Amino acid sequence: MSESSGDTARPDGRSRSGTRRRTVEPASELPVARVLVDVSPHHLDRPFDYLVPRRFDAAAVPGCRVRVRFNGRLLDGFLLERVAESDYRGRLAWLQRVVSSEPVLAGELLELVRAVARRYAGTLNDVARLAVPPRHARVENEATPERPDEPPDPPEASAWSRYEHGAAFLRAVREGRPARAVWQALPDEDWPVRLAELAAAAAAGERSVILVVPDHRDLTRLAKACAVLLGEERVVSLSSELGQAERYRRWLAVRRGDVRIVAGTRAAMFAPVVPRPGLMVVWDDGDQQHLYPTTPYPHVRDVLTHRAHSTGSALLIGGFARTAEAELLVESGWAGEILADRAEVRAAAPRVTAIGEDDTQLARDPNVRSARLPSIAFEAARQALRDGAPVLVQVPRRGYMPALACARCGERATCRQCAGPLSVAAGSGRDDPSPPVCRWCGVAETRFRCVSCGNDRLRAIVIGAARTAEELGRAFGGVTVRTSGGERALDHVPAGPALVVATPGVEPTVAGGYGAALLLDARAMLSRPELRAGEQALRRWFAAAAMVRPAGSGGRVVVLAESELTPVQALMRWDPAWYAARELAGRAELGYPPAKRVASVDGSPAAVGELLDGLALPEGGEVLGPVPLGEVDEEGEAERERVLLRVDRARGRLLAEVLYQAQVERGRGGAGPVRVQLDPLEPI
Repeated sequence: MSESSGDTARPDGRSRSGTRRRTVEPASELPVARVLVDVSPHHLDRPFDYLVPRRFDAAAVPGCRVRVRFNGRLLDGFLLERVAESDYRGRLAWLQRVVSSEPVLAGELLELVRAVARRYAGTLNDVARLAVPPRHARVENEATPERPDEPPDPPEASAWSRYEHGAAFLRAVREGRPARAVWQALPDEDWPVRLAELAAAAAAGERSVILVVPDHRDLTRLAKACAVLLGEERVVSLSSELGQAERYRRWLAVRRGDVRIVAGTRAAMFAPVVPRPGLMVVWDDGDQQHLYPTTPYPHVRDVLTHRAHSTGSALLIGGFARTAEAELLVESGWAGEILADRAEVRAAAPRVTAIGEDDTQLARDPNVRSARLPSIAFEAARQALRDGAPVLVQVPRRGYMPALACARCGERATCRQCAGPLSVAAGSGRDDPSPPVCRWCGVAETRFRCVSCGNDRLRAIVIGAARTAEELGRAFGGVTVRTSGGERALDHVPAGPALVVATPGVEPTVAGGYGAALLLDARAMLSRPELRAGEQALRRWFAAAAMVRPAGSGGRVVVLAESELTPVQALMRWDPAWYAARELAGRAELGYPPAKRVASVDGSPAAVGELLDGLALPEGGEVLGPVPLGEVDEEGEAERERVLLRVDRARGRLLAEVLYQAQVERGRGGAGPVRVQLDPLEPI
């Protein structure tokens, strides 16, 4: 039930201080405004009723921004609707101000905000902050630029015929049918151009489009492809890198219907396109940047899936790899597949070789030891350089040496002062070695001795990009070595012989493709203690391998891991769908997402226990834990802990509802804050 939060003027026209004020008259029609006040607690997650003064009658439209007095403070809010009378029987306060009459939270966007809040057990305000950018007053008053009235011509998109059902999906998008598909892009695919063709097909039918990619590097490529095919005036890019004014300017252009094609990062999933979307696309849905890092932690794939279902629009989930979640959509029949036949895949893919990286193999060849490369990888790089092509070296760590271990027994090297991990600073080498330094306390370890065997020699567990570049420079004398990672990410590198050392996700593109790719420390990527370790490793390998020339042009990929490992087999066969099906079956057997719906609850032991005490899990629900999160107090007790709640997927909505209600009932008197996250990427 809606209610008021207090009043600001008495009926006799006097203020609380007793001074005479101008009498305020309510609007003659629909005088009650239901306002979503900008407050965070779950127990305040409901609209509050306020009276609309007559002077605000025309400006106070559903979806506009307002200011109201709440609990003695002047707060922002959104006017959700106006009604004839209130259910609240007390005295209503007045709207203090209509900040802007622009209806920024209304219609389909408001429906989406409500649906996302329900799915993730969050509040309307939590989601509204993500969906509606901050206001910029000057931008709202700017003149609207001229936009083309005529829709673009349908694209020539014969490249979609390389895929089974590709041409049919394109036709469905052009005709406005609600087609849904998971697209497995070929290794040599120019995916930004393919997505631009889909956008053009939807725009030709006068329908709006939302295209979401993981980061600004992908967005730059996609926006350029769309601008070339459709014209810059028909496309707008939305991302967090924009300034407040420019971001709001572009967002308003979308809301007002001036631009119908939106390309962006995760914030674009809430783009209020007009008319309702005809096509929505998420590229590389396994990238962790598609998950919002703030409450209630929505994921682009899930939001766009819901939005496509509720609006009857087409949906495409595309990538070089495939997640278990996308495979579930296929196996359930909700989405179809867009695949190329095996002959087409073999013609487009590079040759992939897997090897074992062990100490005996390294000991047989001094050059291999200096370069940290087995002979087959060393030869693949040499051949590509002789052919005048660059070589991509993917290293799963930034920096120099992320971790050190005893060279004899493999025991992790730790600091004698604080037991923190030791590392080697960049720039040290054989000619001028620097002692390892603790990464926690910064103390240099000048006399290392292994606590297990007494050995005084160290080796790197996983060597970072900077050290790898140094080693490659010594092994391949006279060859240019470039690095890409962290704050020094490269977008492009010139064609020609060079070694490009990059961390996953920031591999620069090169015209004509790389001659070879070396995927280092592959076993380390697979051995990470995470649910999605194999899936994430394979996704990164596919992304790097897709930059390499086809095998017919001499392209080679060498992955430093044993060929019997399932992710390595999937890479060698270039069959991400096969791996995704196996991964989904394994998670279903073990009861992991997406076969199950999981929620994590973090907080102090008292706060977590309080929430669980008031929680009635759906039938068949399980509580896993609690487990400490690392911090302990002076008595050795965990300061924070986590529990996992697990239910069958069919009862996932019930789990969200009971978690929401439990947070409402905790109210203000709780034992401390808790963080509730549904569908976390790493629940274990």
